[in-house]
Amino acid sequence: MRTQVAIIGAGPSGLLLGQLLHKAGIDAIIVERQSPDYVLGRIRAGVLEQVATELLDEVGVGQRMHAEGLVHSGFDMLFDGVRHRIDLEKLTGGKKVMVYGQTEVTRDLMDARAAAGLPTVYQAANVQVHDFDTQTPRVTYEKDGQSHTIDCDFIAGCDGFHGVCRASAPRSAIKEFEKVYPFGWLGLLSDTPPVHHELIYVNHPRGFALCSQRSETRSRYYLQVPLTDKIEQWSDDAFWAELKLRLDPEAAEKLVTGPSLEKSIAPLRSFVTEPLRFGRMFLAGDAGHIVPPTGAKGLNLAATDVKYLSNALVEFYSEKSEAGIDGYSERCLKRIWRAERFSWWFTSIMHNFPDEGAINGKLQHAELDYLMHSESGLKTIAENYVGLPLNFGE
Repeated sequence: MRTQVAIIGAGPSGLLLGQLLHKAGIDAIIVERQSPDYVLGRIRAGVLEQVATELLDEVGVGQRMHAEGLVHSGFDMLFDGVRHRIDLEKLTGGKKVMVYGQTEVTRDLMDARAAAGLPTVYQAANVQVHDFDTQTPRVTYEKDGQSHTIDCDFIAGCDGFHGVCRASAPRSAIKEFEKVYPFGWLGLLSDTPPVHHELIYVNHPRGFALCSQRSETRSRYYLQVPLTDKIEQWSDDAFWAELKLRLDPEAAEKLVTGPSLEKSIAPLRSFVTEPLRFGRMFLAGDAGHIVPPTGAKGLNLAATDVKYLSNALVEFYSEKSEAGIDGYSERCLKRIWRAERFSWWFTSIMHNFPDEGAINGKLQHAELDYLMHSESGLKTIAENYVGLPLNFGE
């Protein structure tokens, strides 16, 4: 097989890149080691910045998002038993966010790719990338007992944190920066109405909690738990009881409980790879960086990566210029580190760090109290939460 761009990974970043390239008339094949059902079964983030929603509109898959997604103009922060609203719209000159699950984004992109008859290889085994430091890179994989080779001009590594692309980069050419947090998020998805029409971020002596949602009838809740906890330790009843303890009385009274559709524990980490380009192979999304979910930046950063990458590839094919691909890594990393900083900071003021002693909680609450009574502090939270505008002059 021969294509211009071989995309490894059929998650939202790979699929979005595929649609952007298709729109520009650039051929691409997507190779994914899992099945479509497995990819859709991944329960992930649900808060989209304006950058992400505009990109979904750009590739023509925004209709269902606008029909079913929930536009939020703010969110609540709860500490010392009192909720404080962060008015995103007022503090950022009119910006909002869209609550629309990553699963639904992936489904919309999958449907669009299938409708256009574009090639995607699912359940590809033993995927390998070769010769990306030359002008003739290639991808090999196995399917149904047969070996296959894709010759290409470029490889886009959209295959996540555990994917083959970053692992194939020469160790001498790559730097990795990582911070692992001493806790995880226990998440529960349920077909119950959300406890509040906007998100509630909770700082509580028993640990962080988050009340989120996927629709007006489907809720997503999280609890901070030790990394040693197992799903088997948490019945639905135990989860709901613990969540109520961390909420303010009004929210606890309004909370509607029900059977879980899905439960999982996700560890938290900050992780960045430098650079994001290795010859003719590029890393995008979780292949190049992970953020703690506190700041809702993961999917939005991935969308930014693939927009920069698609523009660079369009420039290469249409103008015979390598300026975009040469600047890809630096441009992305500038935005990535800003998002990493905000996600780390937001995580650090909202979670319990038991090993840091009682003084940490006092300092957290002093900072939160300052932020809630400072226009500049509120604006800092709001501006970071809604995300930076996509400026190709950066």
